[in-house]
Amino acid sequence: MPCYFCQQNIQEIDFKNTILLKRFLSPLGKIKGKKKTGLCAFHQRKLAQAIKRARYLGLLPYTAL
Repeated sequence: MPCYFCQQNIQEIDFKNTILLKRFLSPLGKIKGKKKTGLCAFHQRKLAQAIKRARYLGLLPYTAL
């Protein structure tokens, strides 16, 4: 399965786009692994950093209880 961001030709992942970021979170709020998401290593690292920034600013929850 090819990388979603490579297919869409997206280089920078915006941490303010929470709708997109939520696609890569589990129901409990954990970041899904690279094998589950199908992302390349470059975009998986960028995605994790964007999710962590969004969590820090309160745009995404750390956990979903």
